[in-house]
Amino acid sequence: MQRYFIPTEQFGEKSVRIIGDDAHHLMNVMRAKDGDQMIVADGSGREAVVQVTALSKAEVLAEIVEERISHGEPSVRVWIAQAMPKGDKMETVIQRGSEIGATRFIPFTSERTIVQYDAKKEGKRLERWARIAKEAAEQAHRGRVPDIDPVRNWRELLKLAGQLKVAFLCYEKESNRHLRGLLRELQNESSEQILLIIGPEGGFSEKEVREAEEAGCVTISLGARILRTETAAMVGLSCILYEYGEIGG
Repeated sequence: MQRYFIPTEQFGEKSVRIIGDDAHHLMNVMRAKDGDQMIVADGSGREAVVQVTALSKAEVLAEIVEERISHGEPSVRVWIAQAMPKGDKMETVIQRGSEIGATRFIPFTSERTIVQYDAKKEGKRLERWARIAKEAAEQAHRGRVPDIDPVRNWRELLKLAGQLKVAFLCYEKESNRHLRGLLRELQNESSEQILLIIGPEGGFSEKEVREAEEAGCVTISLGARILRTETAAMVGLSCILYEYGEIGG
């Protein structure tokens, strides 16, 4: 059954209004007609099966058939802090991460970031990333759309990390601390939020690693293999959700 996220204000007591791109998709791509059913969610836990009652050029009206609780969100909130990669790799991280179960994406620049950050393009880029996250969350039947922060610099990221209880920095030279063991320790502490920091194509400098540790981050290894930056994000996220029983049944 097709799924759409709509703002809370489009939810009525007994009906919903679907407008904008979602209405366009319903009418022109899905060829919706009276009587068709779909799922709508407001991104904050409310979810309903609805049935189309009227269509126009501007909107689709549907009555609520059944209200239900969303079960698509993991019990642990994983924030992915991703150093800006080359090309469209950030889009890949957001799309795959949204499907798997990330709660928030925090793009950032660091010492070895290769891509040239252009603040003038920030607005359009955030809009595109938000659209990608929304579509991926709908496809995966998530209960909410992941948040996406504006691009931060290294200092700003460390300030945020210092405010959190758990912040892991993936570091290829780390050989003593492994994600699996640390996660099992965390489960005993009932940690519900984890920040996973992924470096750029060139990795982190030793200076950055020291600064991260001073800010309270724990360096971890994802294994013996050296992963691409976009692969590391997905491996780390999947490992975390697996250990919390959110992947694999």
